[in-house]
Amino acid sequence: MEQQILPAYLKETSNLLTETFGSGLINTTWKVTDKNRAYILQRINQDVFKHPEWIASNLRQIAGYLKTHHPDYLFAEPIKTLDNQDLAISEEAGYFRLLPFIKDSHSIDVVTEPSQAYEAAKQFGRFTALLEGMKMDELHLTIPDFHNLTLRYEQFEQAVASGLPDRIRNAEPEIAYLQGKSGIVTTYQTICNNPAFRLRVTHHDTKISNVLLDASNKGLCVIDLDTVMAGYFISDVGDMLRTYLSPASEEETVLEKISIRTDIFEAIVKGYLAEMNFILSQEEKEAFIYAGKFMIYMQAIRFLSDYLVGDTYYGARYPEHNLHRARNQIRLLQELEAKEPELTEILNRYIHHSDQTKSI
Repeated sequence: MEQQILPAYLKETSNLLTETFGSGLINTTWKVTDKNRAYILQRINQDVFKHPEWIASNLRQIAGYLKTHHPDYLFAEPIKTLDNQDLAISEEAGYFRLLPFIKDSHSIDVVTEPSQAYEAAKQFGRFTALLEGMKMDELHLTIPDFHNLTLRYEQFEQAVASGLPDRIRNAEPEIAYLQGKSGIVTTYQTICNNPAFRLRVTHHDTKISNVLLDASNKGLCVIDLDTVMAGYFISDVGDMLRTYLSPASEEETVLEKISIRTDIFEAIVKGYLAEMNFILSQEEKEAFIYAGKFMIYMQAIRFLSDYLVGDTYYGARYPEHNLHRARNQIRLLQELEAKEPELTEILNRYIHHSDQTKSI
C-alpha cells in the first residue's frame, strides 16, 4: 500500500526501503529510506480524524507562522506532493502525508528519570510559547470536544443510566467515587469562563514519545501534531502529569505500583515554566496541579464509561480491561491528591522564583 503512495511524493522510488515505525496506535506509520535521505510516511486514521484536510491546514498555518516569526525553530513540516498538495489521497487507502525524518533523533516511550521529563516539558512549553501570537481562529478543531470535560461527564452519566446492568452493578464503587469527585468538572467549567485562562496553540497529546531527542538526550522538537488546536494549557500539562508521574502505566493492574514521583513533577514544572512562566497568568500557574486532576479524572470516566457500555470505543483485551484501567486512573488521582501539599510547595518555588526555571 505504502509503495503505491510514494510516487505521489518522490520521482524515484525504485530503491526505497520501507518499514513500519514507532509505537503510535492511531495512524499507521512507516520509515522510508534511500541512500541519501529518510522520511516518515503516515496514513491518517479517518475513524479518529474525520477531516484530514483540517490537520493539513493547521500544520500549514503553523509552519508559516514559525517561518515568519521563529525561523530557527526545528519544525517537521510535511512535504508537499509533486503536484503541490498537502496530502496524497488514495480512493482505496485514504489520506497520507510525508514528513522529513529528523537525522540523529530518537524518542522514548517511558519516563525513567527527571531529565527526560524536563526536556519534554520544556519542548511542549516552547512550542506553545513560540506560537503565542497566532490567532486561534486560524486553526481547525481536528477533534471537536476532545478535552471537553463537561461533555465527557455527561457521557459518563449517560453510561451509568443506560449501560449494561451487570457491568453497572460490578462497577458501583468506581461509579460512586467518580460521581463524588464531580467538583473537578465544576472547576473546569469555571476555568472555561475565566478570562485569566486563555486559549492557546495546544498540543493535546503530550506523552513522552511525542518529543524528539538528540544523541545527548536533549529535546529537539515536538511531533505528532494531529491534535494541535486551540486549547487550555491544562490539557498539555495535565497529560504530562498523567503519563509521566507514575512509574506504572495505565495498564497496570497491581495498584500498589502506582505512585507519584515528586522529582518527576519538579522536572515538569521546571521545564514547562522555563518557557511559559512569563506567558501564563498567575491563576493559570496556580492551576498546575489541578491540570493533573483534570486529565486523570477525565481519563478515568472515559475508561469507565466505555466499560459500562460494552467497550465500544477503546476496545478490550479481556472483559474487565476498561474497568481495570479506570481503577488505575482512580488510584493515580488519589495518589496525586495525597501528595498535593508537597507538590504545591514545589510549584510555588518555581512560580515565585522564575530564575530557577532556566536550566536543570
